[in-house]
Amino acid sequence: MIVDLPDPVLPAEALGHVHFVGVGGAALSGLARIMRSRGISVSGSDAKDSAALAALRALGIVCFVGHAAGHVDGADTVVISTAVPADNPEVVRARELGLRLWPRAAAVQSVLLGRTAVVVTGTHGKTTTTSMLATALLACGADPSYAIGSTLNSSGLNAADGSGPVFVVEGDESDGAILAYTPAGAVVTNVDADHLDTFGTPAAYAAVFDAFVDTIAPGGFLVCCIDDAGAAAVAELARAAGRLRVVGVGRDERSDLRMRGLAGSGPRTTYDVWAGDERCGTVELQVPGLHYAVDSLAALAAGLQLGFGFDELSAGLAGFLGSGRRMELKGEMSGVRVFDSYAHHPSEIAADLQAARAMAGGGRLLVCFQPHLYSRTRFFGPQMGHALSAADVVVVMDVYGARESPEPGVDGSLVSDAVTLPPGDVVYEPAWSAAAAQVVRRTRPGDLVLTLGAGDVTEIGPQVLALLADAHADAETEGDRAP
Repeated sequence: MIVDLPDPVLPAEALGHVHFVGVGGAALSGLARIMRSRGISVSGSDAKDSAALAALRALGIVCFVGHAAGHVDGADTVVISTAVPADNPEVVRARELGLRLWPRAAAVQSVLLGRTAVVVTGTHGKTTTTSMLATALLACGADPSYAIGSTLNSSGLNAADGSGPVFVVEGDESDGAILAYTPAGAVVTNVDADHLDTFGTPAAYAAVFDAFVDTIAPGGFLVCCIDDAGAAAVAELARAAGRLRVVGVGRDERSDLRMRGLAGSGPRTTYDVWAGDERCGTVELQVPGLHYAVDSLAALAAGLQLGFGFDELSAGLAGFLGSGRRMELKGEMSGVRVFDSYAHHPSEIAADLQAARAMAGGGRLLVCFQPHLYSRTRFFGPQMGHALSAADVVVVMDVYGARESPEPGVDGSLVSDAVTLPPGDVVYEPAWSAAAAQVVRRTRPGDLVLTLGAGDVTEIGPQVLALLADAHADAETEGDRAP
């Protein structure tokens, strides 16, 4: 569903008491945190309790578990995500009372008003790029505000309201939300067909990014990763319009800010940055993979456009410790390392497996993948399976439906059937409770296990570690009993 936006969007301070339906989500929890820090009265509800709700309660925000009409009593504005159904009792009650009923995008714009907003968007990499830019600006002493679809590993926060003028926000294109913003600058990481359940065709999806360019303030900047054909087309369109400072970044020789000498060892990556014939310096990262390097170059370019220096920005990037669910180390047991990542699109899967392979060294790469959304699996299931074929062992779970209802004939086998590994090295496991055991029985010391997907597959990694720990304890017990 494409969001409908109010006109005008009022500043957050004019919204009265704000109630968030689905406040435990990454986006709404960050908004609630920011509004609370500005002294705005905030409450929220979610279907189940979580660490996110506990963190919000610690800030003095009333958070309800479950949805009931009475939760909106006393509210002036109700904010919902597109995942909240129209028959939600709090939504129904808000309409009955004539309250402002706003989509998330409008609430984001309300906190951006009066700030130098930089919106980072794209099909892939927007969370990491936003996280890197926020981290780099923090290292520069800029004290930016930020709102990210994940948590910074360094702080454990997904949002903060800084004292500086810059506000960095991750822009979600999936429902056209980026068209609500009026940023001073923007980053487009890439444009790759996705969310076809909403847009219908790749061309209609790509058109959202073209329209987004028109929302950037005249004289502002646009950074595009032109190694990607879709983002390069956006950059070309913006250059032709002549309204913005357009910066192309990447390994492509046409890049205004170019990456050379990319090298990686384990979890570390380095590369040199060139502007034309001038070498600007070296960037060192504590995260692996080409896609993360390109993300960091885009963040660096945005920071330079904001007026900060290369040395300060690159030092900040060197201190970037990653963000939640982006190649996040969950632990190690019995010589097996377990990582978790949010990748759920074929391009993202391929990129993360390339990075994981480098980190695995001489060990094998085992992947537990959970397809996300029935519609995405219907559109891209075979491509997902092809990308997963870069692993040594693959366990495919059933589809995580999220907001969607099951579709006949659409399940995880659409993915597993396309994996081109020997039959014994790929398995479709439709029972969620059995997935971790399927992984563990195939592991051996030196392996790297990677859980992939945008759903609750993130809970499988800790289960794998626990099962490995149990097996280790049993082996020690048996050893003690041996004569």
